[in-house]
Amino acid sequence: MNITKKATIFLTIVVGSLLLLAGCGTDNSSYDNDKLNVVTTNSIIWDITKNIAGDNVNLHSIVPVGKDPHEYELLPDDIVKATDADIVFYNGLNLETGGNAWFTKLMQNANKEENKDYFAVSEGVAPLYLEGKEEARKEDPHAWLNLENGIIYAQNIEKQLSEKDPENKAYYQENLANYVDKLKELDEEAKGKFDSIPANKKWIVTSEGCFKYFSEAYNIPSAYIWEINTEEEGTPNQIKNLVDKLRDTEVQSLFVESSVDDRPMKTISQETGIEIFSKVFTDSIAEEGEEGDSYYAMMKWNLDRIYDGLTNES
Repeated sequence: MNITKKATIFLTIVVGSLLLLAGCGTDNSSYDNDKLNVVTTNSIIWDITKNIAGDNVNLHSIVPVGKDPHEYELLPDDIVKATDADIVFYNGLNLETGGNAWFTKLMQNANKEENKDYFAVSEGVAPLYLEGKEEARKEDPHAWLNLENGIIYAQNIEKQLSEKDPENKAYYQENLANYVDKLKELDEEAKGKFDSIPANKKWIVTSEGCFKYFSEAYNIPSAYIWEINTEEEGTPNQIKNLVDKLRDTEVQSLFVESSVDDRPMKTISQETGIEIFSKVFTDSIAEEGEEGDSYYAMMKWNLDRIYDGLTNES
């Protein structure tokens, strides 16, 4: 038997096993049957949903806290949970459907229909686009790093929860109003702070080029080692390009994301003499009980630490 045939048989067995497990999940045995079963693709959407839904739903995030949602490897339980879900919320904008397209495969295996069973929480967001040669004109997925977009996410989530569970519509709407007020206050405070920083000190440097939406919201140019986590990360050429770019700037601080390898940024720091000032949160909230363990908390952390880094006089 040749290698190709062996590989085909192996893949058939794996996929068949996953589908069998998914079929076994349709009795909702892993959920409280009196509540909506809601699945989200990542911890950020999970937390926003939690703020709207409270304890009125059974809530599960597919990608665990601290893991990268760009190219996730599905587990059998993910298919079970997705199959049993009444609603699935995903980011959209090329996040879960780019790279290895894990979310597309999941929805196909779970037999879910778009805009009936699963919904993009980024619906209505004005997209920004990637700039690299291979990724050019693909949507940049990191819209949540602008709090105004986070509010759109929350509004979309409330809309679908209320349609699926009209008995609790007033509860969801009240939670949405309170949550939006909280996010708006943080956003307005941040804009006032960043406006006070001189233009020559406004530059946020990260590993992944995920701060375009943040940059637009707070008028802070950004630079990065690689553009998106589906690319090669931290290649010698990427590092050289950023080092050359930073040599003629007044950048005082570098930032490294909590969910990526920090070694490439350490190399940038060694080559330029610019310190790594802080970690920042991008693709995931922090573990419960740690700084940044909610969408609000991670955004507040990012805003505070980036402001402190840009005004750092050391």
